[in-house]
Amino acid sequence: MNELIELFSFTFFQNAFAAAALTSIIAGIVGTYIVARRSVFISGGITHSSFGGMGIAYYFGWSPFLGAAVFAVFSALGIEFTSRKGNMREDSAIAILWSLGMAIGIVFVFLTPGYTPNLMGFLFGDILAVKPEDLFYLLTLAVTLGLGVFFFYEPIVYTAFDADFCKINKMPVQTIRMVVSIFIAISIVLSIKIMGVILVLSLFAIPPSAVNLFAKRFSTILIWSIVLCLVGSTAGLLTAYYLDLPSGATIIFTLSLIYLILWMIKRIHIYLPKSSLISN
Repeated sequence: MNELIELFSFTFFQNAFAAAALTSIIAGIVGTYIVARRSVFISGGITHSSFGGMGIAYYFGWSPFLGAAVFAVFSALGIEFTSRKGNMREDSAIAILWSLGMAIGIVFVFLTPGYTPNLMGFLFGDILAVKPEDLFYLLTLAVTLGLGVFFFYEPIVYTAFDADFCKINKMPVQTIRMVVSIFIAISIVLSIKIMGVILVLSLFAIPPSAVNLFAKRFSTILIWSIVLCLVGSTAGLLTAYYLDLPSGATIIFTLSLIYLILWMIKRIHIYLPKSSLISN
């Protein structure tokens, strides 16, 4: 116990824990939306295409995360536009942007003169290297997303579950989806610092999918996704520190293990009591 208290006295671990908490809020909100909308692989396309922006930014000496953000936002808007207005299927647009972004990133990193950057941090994340400015960006986004859900809860939920109903009722479906897609892209880019390009999609998808085994209401899934993500991130972070393993991998492994346990409980019909906080 004393060792754990001493661990939290280190600034780098305080930053890592704060980043895990803020990322859990972001992942819980955004993850619930993309799972409800059945657009997990849209987020995958945005995530991997952002690597192209990183590669270009490295080549020109810019901030890699700024390049990733620009690429991610344009990819999100591109997927929405081509799937709704163009003649291309959504899965085809995702596949093209997914592979194109990764290819562009690899090419520009290879062409970067002199020092070749270590890509492990971008591909798999490093939560222990989080800086105060990263926490500021995460906090700003978490607060913005929270306020957005609070004030625009119904339009967000309606467009996620039944876009046709919204169109019939003259709701600006495309505008709402475009704005949400931009925030999804920004959320993904900021979370890459924590989880990396390869693993960030799992952070967004696993918690709401696990909660969805027992709950169907959007607000319930959202709240418990945040809680589950925080528990998994904290446990994974501690495991990574004590076993000297990559933090991103241990966090995803922990969340996957939690999902497996909940899935087994569901399968063998051991349901939570009605007084439980997780309910439909």
